[in-house]
Amino acid sequence: MAERLELAVSYGARRPWAPRRAQFARWAGAALAGRTRPNVLSIRVVGAARSRSLNARYRQKDRPTNVLSFGGAGQGPDGRHYLGELVICAPVVAREARAQGKSAEAHWAHMTVHGVLHLLGFDHERRDEAQKMTARELQILDRLGFSDPYA
Repeated sequence: MAERLELAVSYGARRPWAPRRAQFARWAGAALAGRTRPNVLSIRVVGAARSRSLNARYRQKDRPTNVLSFGGAGQGPDGRHYLGELVICAPVVAREARAQGKSAEAHWAHMTVHGVLHLLGFDHERRDEAQKMTARELQILDRLGFSDPYA
């Protein structure tokens, strides 16, 4: 699964809790299952202030958010596919997990899979797109051993 993934993880925040690189690799790898070319992905874990500034700048929403996806360069001359970067806000993910009554690990897995699917072209702006994306998320999360995050 993760053997077709070159993953860089950096931490601008680790509180209240953030997954290890191996966990991110497993979750992102599951979202990329079936892809044959090597993929390059970066994940940055940030605090609320950084998430808020990025969300304001790129989405015109002046509040921190759980995950932001920034598309990469695509196919490189070296044969690798540069997916892009996920920026995940540790405090927001922790708060949402508590509010939704799920484990932090389950919510981090969901946000990672959700973000990777965005980088692969999935979206949820229209109802039909949202249905496709949600179905794919549920399939991947089930394969990883996590229950329906929307239930």
